[in-house]
Amino acid sequence: MSAADQIDWSQCSLVEVNPNVQSGAPVLRGTRMAVSAIIDNLDYGVSVAEISEQFEIPQDRVQAVLIYAKSHRVAHPV
Repeated sequence: MSAADQIDWSQCSLVEVNPNVQSGAPVLRGTRMAVSAIIDNLDYGVSVAEISEQFEIPQDRVQAVLIYAKSHRVAHPV
């Protein structure tokens, strides 16, 4: 299970889940950009500025997604 699968994205206005886009994976609203790519890159040590440049997403949007993800992680079932 990826980091993005453990996050409740339902209240994040920057993210949408649509079964017809990226097989229902959470994506940045209005794009096909999976939020898991942002989280995974940060986990691999890529900076917010580098993620922003790599995916052509404003830094404030990247930062907002990361802040939301950190504060809305769902406890992994045992």
